[in-house]
Amino acid sequence: MTQWVYRFGDGTADGKAEMKTLLGGKGANLAEMASLGLPVPSGFTITTEVCTYYYANGKTYPDDLKQQVEAALAAIENSMGTKFGDPLNPLLVSVRSGAPLSMPGMMDTVLNLGLNTQTVEGLADRAQDARFAYDSYRRFMQMYGHVVLGVDHHLFEDALEATKAKAGVSQDTDISVDALRALVKTYKSIVQSNTGAPFPEDPMEQLWGAVGAVFSSWMTARAVTYRRLHDIPAGMGTAVNVQAMVFGNMGMTSATGVTFTRNPSTGERAYYGEYLVNAQGEDVVAGIRTPQPLTQAMAGSSNVEGKALEEVMPQAFAELVAVFERLERHYKDMQDIEFTVERGKLYILQTRNGKRTAPAALKIAVGMVEEGLLTQEEAISRVQPASLDQLLHPTLDPKAPREVITRGLPASPGAVSGKIVFDADTAERRAAAGDAVILVRTETSPDDIHGMHAAKGILTSRGGMTSHAAVVARGMGKPCVCGAGDLEVRVHDKVARVGSLELQENDTITIDGGDGTVMLGLVPTIDPELSGDFAKLMEWADASRTLKVRTNAETPEDVRTALRFGAEGIGLCRTEHMFFEESRILAMREMILAADAEGRRAALAKILPMQKGDFVEIFEIMAGLPVTIRLLDPPLHEFLPHNDEEMQKVADATGVPLARVQRRANELREANPMLGLRGSRVGVLFPEVYEMQARAIFEAAHEVERKSGDTVVPEVMVPLISSSKELELLKKRIDAVAATVAEEQGKTLTYSIGTMIEVPRAAIRADKIAEHAAFFSFGTNDLTQMTLGLSRDDSGLFMDSYLRQEIFAADPFQSLDIEGVGRLIEIARDGGRRTRPDIKIGICGEHGGDPASIFFCQKAGLDYVSCSPYRVPIARLAAAQAALEKSGYSTA
Repeated sequence: MTQWVYRFGDGTADGKAEMKTLLGGKGANLAEMASLGLPVPSGFTITTEVCTYYYANGKTYPDDLKQQVEAALAAIENSMGTKFGDPLNPLLVSVRSGAPLSMPGMMDTVLNLGLNTQTVEGLADRAQDARFAYDSYRRFMQMYGHVVLGVDHHLFEDALEATKAKAGVSQDTDISVDALRALVKTYKSIVQSNTGAPFPEDPMEQLWGAVGAVFSSWMTARAVTYRRLHDIPAGMGTAVNVQAMVFGNMGMTSATGVTFTRNPSTGERAYYGEYLVNAQGEDVVAGIRTPQPLTQAMAGSSNVEGKALEEVMPQAFAELVAVFERLERHYKDMQDIEFTVERGKLYILQTRNGKRTAPAALKIAVGMVEEGLLTQEEAISRVQPASLDQLLHPTLDPKAPREVITRGLPASPGAVSGKIVFDADTAERRAAAGDAVILVRTETSPDDIHGMHAAKGILTSRGGMTSHAAVVARGMGKPCVCGAGDLEVRVHDKVARVGSLELQENDTITIDGGDGTVMLGLVPTIDPELSGDFAKLMEWADASRTLKVRTNAETPEDVRTALRFGAEGIGLCRTEHMFFEESRILAMREMILAADAEGRRAALAKILPMQKGDFVEIFEIMAGLPVTIRLLDPPLHEFLPHNDEEMQKVADATGVPLARVQRRANELREANPMLGLRGSRVGVLFPEVYEMQARAIFEAAHEVERKSGDTVVPEVMVPLISSSKELELLKKRIDAVAATVAEEQGKTLTYSIGTMIEVPRAAIRADKIAEHAAFFSFGTNDLTQMTLGLSRDDSGLFMDSYLRQEIFAADPFQSLDIEGVGRLIEIARDGGRRTRPDIKIGICGEHGGDPASIFFCQKAGLDYVSCSPYRVPIARLAAAQAALEKSGYSTA
């Protein structure tokens, strides 16, 4: 019989931490903590395999699941000394999701399950606190009514606000027991009128309703969006955790909180978290009340108000600290812990590896090596390569003037300016149109995930450092300021106020998630300094990796940036970008309009000194590092104007009749220019173009060698080769230019000629092409287009649908198609090395900065990857992780 249910509690457990795929992260860690003897309320986990069965069988369950659940429920009853559904001594449970990979706030939870008209009185008698019992009941009805029964949560919230207004109170905790009893009746009426059925009284019916709702929440729009953004496979499924309730809302000696063993924003080795007295966990994470600081150190810091748990409940805090130390040393990572104190007794409800910013990840990884908790290899594996992008975000220029209008909590670092929007849909729409927007909300909810992803930054008026907005923003690397209490947000009116200042949609503000400030207008920023922990981790990474990391760059600014980020050469210098400059485009147009080769050479002679100057500057900056220069690639028609007015300007400037300009433009017009006269075909038909470029390269190299003494070894790359004959012909012409320049300079030059593999035929015939190529560089952008038959510019029309339906596991223009494009790379690698064992092989599409693609390049035995300057640090770290994995070291 298949085991669908795994129990935990009372110092024992069926599962363990390594079983996350089956039990989900939450269930596996609950089992692990129970086995460690920590104070974990008893419970059980329904496995992810049930989720798979549920969706594969029309949302039904395995036949023997009910029996296993009932047996596990009986074990909780024995542990807690209570009975599920007993009117005198009722057991209440929580029902929570738990996926193998953390998806904070994306799926549904129900607390206080098991309450009904009878058991609420039994709970009141047992606790000697009717107000607590009815507060728990109204919370349960609100959560169950929305999550399971589908009633709009605003209906419950409006009723709650009306109750507080009638009583003249502002806090939920100040509502009297009689008002809570009346509110429960109101909630029942809301459910009846919106569902046509009474609120369920049977606890078992409630339980199965909640279990089904959690499984169903796996496929909600917000969960699907989150998985897509974080590359989490839908087939993983979620587990369901059913656990005995403990109560943080049982009066002033009870509390609930969320805490981290280190600061998740900075990585500082200091306990960091928040709590609320007389509350339940959802109050903290949902931002319903602004929580209080965990420690006295936090209470003494700026922008954080209230008494610390350390002061209010010193015994519980001391026990919590002991748990912190034990769990961090056990898991060897910073932990995110949920806890409840029930009348002075501490319970641990969850632990997981905490989400953190990139600066925090670096500081924690390096710090744990220095503390002896981790090896350098383990530290390398602890930082997500893509998260390093956060380190490159600008910070506010300290010299720039600013008008601070309010302050909140520094929830996620980084500074950003943008136009205010008040809802997620608008944020997504405006961002798609190219606007930089800041999402301003009272608090965020999981339904805002798409808008949070689209926005440059997030600002909320409520919520704390562990609220939904803060946790999700840190995971995304978005600047975020939470709990700006002076900010009054009116979403429906699309207005926010700070005192007498009114902010409307489209007004520009700046937020600094590092110190919690909110400023009016745009404040200038400066680039970050990459040193300290970053430099140390990169040093360890560079010592571990075998793949070289180059950059795609052609402007001096980009080249310098890439060097600052650790690039070891240029893997792609696109020469066409140089032709489009205003000072050169006229000469380029003259060349295209010329009637014969002599006219083309005359026009190209004007470009030669400018092109040579470009290469001189690049070679000087690179100071002997390899530079791969791609010869002209785009179709010639791209250099010509496309309407009569622009054509007349060209005719006037070049002294060519308008009719000839129009005729030439028509001659070069192609039905599919990306498969037309471009790349090597231009070099074959108009040899003087590539000859001019080759001369510029070789003359520049000679000049730099003569001036600096550095050895310059240019790598000349011919694009869009499909046959060996093309490359053979063009190589002879380039070699001839090199020989001529060497004779003129009185010195030979070391150089190499290779090709870009971007046509499937070239990959298949790589053995023949390698006879004439010293190196291969895979242009994976075009190779992906031609292999999959997709246009990168047009695939957005259907890509989301293909990803949702899992036709593609990932966007093939962002992460390499291993089965198709990857197979062609392997074929070309084998053919090239069979002919030329020492051939150098790399990739230069944007896939060169994608961690998953870099792992493939490592396995495929490539020599280097090349990517845009700002992805160089990502590539360096990913290459190190890939090398460690290949050597047998786990980077999971």
